[in-house]
Amino acid sequence: MKYSKMQYGRPDINKVGSEMNKLISDFKNAKSFVEADEIMYKINSVRNEFDSMKVIAFINYSNDTNNQDFIAEQDYFDNNSPLFNDFVFEYFKALVSSAFRNELESKYGKHLFEIAEINIKSFSNDLIEDMQKENHLGSEYMKLKASAKINFEGKELNLQELEPYTESTDREIRIKAYRAYWKFFSDNSNEFDEIYDKLVYLRNDMSQKMNYKNYKELGYARMKRMDYNEEMVADFRKNIKKYIVPLAVKLRDKQAKRIGEDKLMFYDIYIQFKSGNATPKGSPEWIMDKGKLMYDELSPETKEFYDFMTENDLMNVFSRKGKADMGYCEYIAKYKSPYIFSNMNGTEDDITVLTHEAGHAFQAYASKHFHFKEYSEPTMETAEIHSMSMEYLTYPWMNLFFEKDTDKFKFSHLNSRVNFLPYGVLVDEFQHWVYENPSVSPAERKARWRELEKDYMPHLNYDELEFLETGGRWQKQGHIYESPFYYIDYCLAQICAFQFWSRAIHNGNGGFDKALKDYLELCSKGGSKPFLELVKEAGLESPFEENVIKKLSKEIEDYIDSINDSLF
Repeated sequence: MKYSKMQYGRPDINKVGSEMNKLISDFKNAKSFVEADEIMYKINSVRNEFDSMKVIAFINYSNDTNNQDFIAEQDYFDNNSPLFNDFVFEYFKALVSSAFRNELESKYGKHLFEIAEINIKSFSNDLIEDMQKENHLGSEYMKLKASAKINFEGKELNLQELEPYTESTDREIRIKAYRAYWKFFSDNSNEFDEIYDKLVYLRNDMSQKMNYKNYKELGYARMKRMDYNEEMVADFRKNIKKYIVPLAVKLRDKQAKRIGEDKLMFYDIYIQFKSGNATPKGSPEWIMDKGKLMYDELSPETKEFYDFMTENDLMNVFSRKGKADMGYCEYIAKYKSPYIFSNMNGTEDDITVLTHEAGHAFQAYASKHFHFKEYSEPTMETAEIHSMSMEYLTYPWMNLFFEKDTDKFKFSHLNSRVNFLPYGVLVDEFQHWVYENPSVSPAERKARWRELEKDYMPHLNYDELEFLETGGRWQKQGHIYESPFYYIDYCLAQICAFQFWSRAIHNGNGGFDKALKDYLELCSKGGSKPFLELVKEAGLESPFEENVIKKLSKEIEDYIDSINDSLF
């Protein structure tokens, strides 16, 4: 079904609640495993209906953040999703205490019950009002970023439309673009601070109500982290600092030499080559057509998926005024349909949309056989393996988009992924510090951010951009506002994705087909097992192992050193 034909109707929370309460009561009083199983299916059908309407409302809102009807529907779900979560909470409590738990575990696996148990630890009906406020603040942040109207070179641009100018080969244009871009954040910094202040205090209060020491514990439970903990994450950050940060510094030095600058300034970091970054050689429509050829050839499974997405208008990738400044993939369970949202702007990121977000969407499509949200939607660190690995598994088709600049793109892409890791763990350490110190001032938060930047990204030089020099860069990062503790998931997944790069691309030796097979199987398993178990079953090593990061950093460094980047 085409997206435009998918029926949206605002669910009546009172009717939905009554239906959920009755089904939960019936489940508790079931006389047999068969009866309990049938009622579980009905409960999850109600959940899928509600969640699908919520997703459609969010898609509509992010497509036009100024549309009053869409704003009203988003507000409705901001208010009522926490109320619905209360019914789901009651379902989870009934599930874990079911008289037929052994039989249900035999059919669905114990992980469904592990997920139910950690959800119970992360929710209480005492949090409903706080969660409503949290949702509204997240929507407020998204709308504030989408409101950007920046006058530049005689045009009125949003943040996404301004980004290509930050990659200009003309340094003066880059400088002007950066100043204009960050002026928007500087001008609105107090409002960004106010939103974040409210979120931090709110989340701290929520953790107190749940009898947690601070929000870190509640945040980990909300992220459904079961097979690793805060100490393991801290060790992971140390390993990134030990092995990846020196490599990233080396790459930045090489970059400065390539673009002919003695010192790499902040407005230089996104320009990889003096001749200009690799860019796709056609329009967004042309890119989508080339994408079909790529996924047709990659595998029968990806061909079927891409045809489904394009035939049903489930890829909304063209930039326009009013669209939210973001990229995402959502899953509309009622219609078993992934949906991709982005803003193509003529940079190489347009292609990573076609691989990264399509990696998410492919997993959702491959997991659509699961009726339960807990299995169709994996936890975030697993989900990011699907997206980031697809970026590498499609390397053999990058010539379709970049033509003579294909090698330039691959070199740049791998560089950027290495350079991301220090930033990613910086975001994570910053958030841990924030929620350990919830009462600090906005100025103290910014000062701490800048300290961490100097630790993880010592190459950064902000010149005279005072807003950035005083620690304001984090206000651009939506995850910090909307999804606390999410960002480390990208880093964990990137170490896993590098392993797919190593197996399928760099040291393939005929291993591409096996790596692809493991990837396809990983996607089809969705979230049916914990993160580290899925990693192992995909033939990958745990990203928490120091030697894995050490080995990959050396392999990537050797590859980059083998490339004569002066030819680019």
